[in-house]
Amino acid sequence: MSTCKDLDRLLEYFVETGLPGCSLMICRQGEVIYEGFAGYANVDTKEKIRRDSIYRLASMSKLPLYTTMMMLYERGMYNMNDPIGDYLPEWKESRRVQTATDGSVSFVPTRRPLTIRDTLTMGCAMPYCNSPAPTRNVTMATMQDCMKPLWEKGHYTNREHVAAMAGAVLASEPGERFTYGFSSELAAALVEKICGRGIDEVFQELLFDPLEMRDTASRFFGDTKERMVACHAFDENHRSRVIDMPMDDKHNPGPEHEQGWARLFSTAEDFSHLMSMLACGGQWHGKQLMGRETIDLMRTNVLSPAALEDLRDGYNDGYGYGYGVRTLVDKAAGNHNGPLGSFGWTGGFGTWCEADPEDGVSIVYMHNSVPNDEKFYHLKVRAAAYGFIR
Repeated sequence: MSTCKDLDRLLEYFVETGLPGCSLMICRQGEVIYEGFAGYANVDTKEKIRRDSIYRLASMSKLPLYTTMMMLYERGMYNMNDPIGDYLPEWKESRRVQTATDGSVSFVPTRRPLTIRDTLTMGCAMPYCNSPAPTRNVTMATMQDCMKPLWEKGHYTNREHVAAMAGAVLASEPGERFTYGFSSELAAALVEKICGRGIDEVFQELLFDPLEMRDTASRFFGDTKERMVACHAFDENHRSRVIDMPMDDKHNPGPEHEQGWARLFSTAEDFSHLMSMLACGGQWHGKQLMGRETIDLMRTNVLSPAALEDLRDGYNDGYGYGYGVRTLVDKAAGNHNGPLGSFGWTGGFGTWCEADPEDGVSIVYMHNSVPNDEKFYHLKVRAAAYGFIR
């Protein structure tokens, strides 16, 4: 088994071979059993990574989002098979791409409407659309057409984003394939509609306050901007350099900075509170925040064999996908030394997390770089962390 020294050496190795800095926190039954912080928050200023260093979560923001969705579900605030058009009227009908044998493309009505379950399981058949770059993807092209007015406007709420995208064409029938992307924007809009208030306020009430996640938010406050680590890129020799991050503008307060749903930022310590709660059957320091069986549903694979193939990429091998999280279904396929049913997600700038309910263990690792080189870093962290706890 690995030791604290092995984990320390691994983080030091990452920094020695080019990564600017990183954080790792492992908890069992809500108590920290390992924490490590290595390298720099900024290679130019030589500011070191600290316990309170803040990272961009990017897509790891989905963990708070989908945890919130499951908490609302177990309170009876919606049914999984509710059409999203019941909440977002512009989505009552949808169309999908149909390709004929001669290669010609047409748009046809979907056999059923998109449902709330589709938004939790990446079954909405819409990828992300973040730029107007030329594309041969028919669905992406229709999404770009929908986004043009919002891009020209320069700022927009998530509700405006979701309303505009109702005119796009789905890549497949709802729920048929795993298509990572716009499902989470729809889920965020549903949270706001169901709760009748902004998603940041819902997060604060249901998660951030009860879990004492004091440094987690979507908008800068206090000294959070100063504590956010710089984002780094790698040169041809894999040495890191600081880069500008225009996307950080989303975190500035004020409607003029809005661009849909702003992803969250957090510290490794803060995020470990959420993952510990999920690893410990919904409990956090004696408080029951959600039901154990709801978490078990959340980490149950929902993908068909065909949809599972959409997830296979050398990084997610061995995992299925549940309600907003990947979940381990095949240890051998993923070379995974943790227990079946361990679940979590990743962020595009280098964050990674997993909850292990069998042992009541949570693992949170963070760095911020472009590219994130997730296969190199995360799989090593995963192997060493599970070796340490088992």
